[in-house]
Amino acid sequence: MELNVIGAKPLSVSDEVFGGEYKQALVHQVVVAYQAGGRAGTKAQLSRGEMSGTTKKFKKQKGGGARHGDYRAPIFVGGGVTFAAKPRSFEQKVNRKSYRVAIRSILAELNRADRLKVVEGFGLDSPKTSAMVAKLAELQVSGRVLLVSEDATESVFLAARNIPYVHVLDVLALNPVSLVGSDYVVMTVDAVKKIEEWLA
Repeated sequence: MELNVIGAKPLSVSDEVFGGEYKQALVHQVVVAYQAGGRAGTKAQLSRGEMSGTTKKFKKQKGGGARHGDYRAPIFVGGGVTFAAKPRSFEQKVNRKSYRVAIRSILAELNRADRLKVVEGFGLDSPKTSAMVAKLAELQVSGRVLLVSEDATESVFLAARNIPYVHVLDVLALNPVSLVGSDYVVMTVDAVKKIEEWLA
């Protein structure tokens, strides 16, 4: 199949990468796993045994109503937490092959919905926000825009950083969450070739 390149001749690409079936369940699984992997997992609470303070029994066993040991028990205000949370990893295992299939599926759906734009280059020699705004208007993209380049220059990063909802990513940093959360994805020809080489 061929991808239309704005201002240049069409680019021949693999049907498998940019024209495959959209697998919603797999895409959802991979997106959730990617987001879970970014969680810090640093929540920590103190259990009864980790609380500071005396363990002295504060009243006699019988004759005073309910039986209690010490004030560190979870039933008391300021006491320990029952089943206290501890730092842990939220990572979910996703096979490398499944991850690649999900990325292919997302790219194919973006292409079908005409939300994938391919350009020769961003053509920004100076880090001017106004130049980037003009470029995006020329490409007729709006909302959340993801710019993907094989080797994005500093000028592109600097020109885009002050525009709300416009993000620049290198091909190596491409991820399912960024793709799914974008209204439009703009890629350079070199980036498309690199992605095709990675996913084919």
